[in-house]
Amino acid sequence: MSIANLLLVDDETGFLDAMSRRLTKRNFTVKTADSGMAALDILRDEGDQIEVVILDVKMPGMDGIETLTEIKRKFPLMEVIMLTGHATVASAIDGMKQGAFDYLMKPCEMDVLLSKVAEAANKKRGHEQKIVDARIKEITSRMA
Repeated sequence: MSIANLLLVDDETGFLDAMSRRLTKRNFTVKTADSGMAALDILRDEGDQIEVVILDVKMPGMDGIETLTEIKRKFPLMEVIMLTGHATVASAIDGMKQGAFDYLMKPCEMDVLLSKVAEAANKKRGHEQKIVDARIKEITSRMA
C-alpha cells in the first residue's frame, strides 16, 4: 500500500521525471503535471484520490502561487507543499497566506521532503476523518 498519493507539479520535465521515480521507489503513488493548468485538470478528474500536491513556484503561464490559490479554492482540504529554487521571503509568505502546508527550497533533502509529505497527508486524513465523524453524528442524532 502506498504511503500517500501525490501530485507533483513542475515545468522542468527532467526534475519531474527524476523526483517521480525517487518518490515511487519510496512507496508513494505519484501523478505528474507540467503546468498549473494540467494540475488543476488532474485534480478535477482525480482529486479525491490525491492527498498532497508538491508544487513548483516558478512556472510559465499559471505560476505556483496562482495554482495554489485555485487548488485551495476548489479543493480546500488539499495540502500543498511549495517547492522552489527561486525562493524569496515574499513568495514564501504569499504561499503560506494562500494556504500552503509548507515551503521548501530546491534542492531539498529527500528525508525532509518525505517527512513534510507524510505530515501533510496525515493532516488531510485527519480533516477528512473529522468530516466523516461529524456526518455520522448528524445522521445518528436524527435517527434517535
